[in-house]
Amino acid sequence: MKHILLSGTAALAMAASASFAADVTLNLSNEYSATSIHGVGDARFAALVAEKSGGSVEIVVHYGGALGYKSADHFDAVGEGALEIADTYGGALGGIDPLFLLSSLPFFVTTVEEAELLYKVAEPEFKKVFEENNQILLYASPWPPSGIWSEQPMDSTDALSGVKIRTYDKNGTTALNALGAAAVRLSWADVVPSISTGAIDAVLTSAEGGVSSSFWEYFDTYTEIYNYAIPLNFVHISRDVFDGLTSEQQQAILDAAAETRDLNWAAIPDRLAATYSDLDANKVTVVTAADDGFRAALQAAGKAALDDWLDSTGARGQALIDAFGAAKSQ
Repeated sequence: MKHILLSGTAALAMAASASFAADVTLNLSNEYSATSIHGVGDARFAALVAEKSGGSVEIVVHYGGALGYKSADHFDAVGEGALEIADTYGGALGGIDPLFLLSSLPFFVTTVEEAELLYKVAEPEFKKVFEENNQILLYASPWPPSGIWSEQPMDSTDALSGVKIRTYDKNGTTALNALGAAAVRLSWADVVPSISTGAIDAVLTSAEGGVSSSFWEYFDTYTEIYNYAIPLNFVHISRDVFDGLTSEQQQAILDAAAETRDLNWAAIPDRLAATYSDLDANKVTVVTAADDGFRAALQAAGKAALDDWLDSTGARGQALIDAFGAAKSQ
């Protein structure tokens, strides 16, 4: 009887091992640092995949564009199989499909709750774009609200006039140019070199983004501009790579993605508190724009970006705007 019990245990172990098949290592590229909110999220995702797959799937996260890919490169690299997984800023995908610029429309949403609702409304459309390009969207996560890093407060149209400011996508370029700034669209990897050489005077990004790159070495002011936008990053995997996994490994990745998504959205309040503590510790002055005239000018600029986006997305874009409006009213 004892011999039979041992045999049964061994058989169960063999069956569990077989269900996860051979060990697999997948590379995940992220243009941002390991300490950024998305860097931390990627590490969490990798740990959850390892746990849920019984150690049969290892995800190696490469931070700071270490593999040579910027966010703008990720979509093609994953679709063509040169890269297994990527964590990609949505604005960099605007050239693939302008729908990806939805989350960065200036002043369209001003709370994390609204940003999450907007994503839920648009998620099926985003998934469709990835599917049509041999990829699977695993999840999307937010950045904290955007503001402006600079040497002087950017709390009026006069202050912005002529300022060479980095923006992260077409929406920001449209809006800030409408306010009289000289907007320059730059990938994150190019931001610090551009600051160092004097190519830009200010940076549109979150307080968190600046903290993760020690912006206080260059700027001593962060201006909050009415929660300008709460843009998203998308984590996507090659369809061919995913299809090559066992069903158990696939489910482990999907379950880890769902858990990571929820944890990343829930992390925003604590990240904001930690970020503002870092700003204080490094003597960064936080300025809150409080001028009604400036706010009206910003909202007009945001409307210009929205109109431009609707021109490029047509009926698809309008349908998402309408669906979001309906969801908010429920």
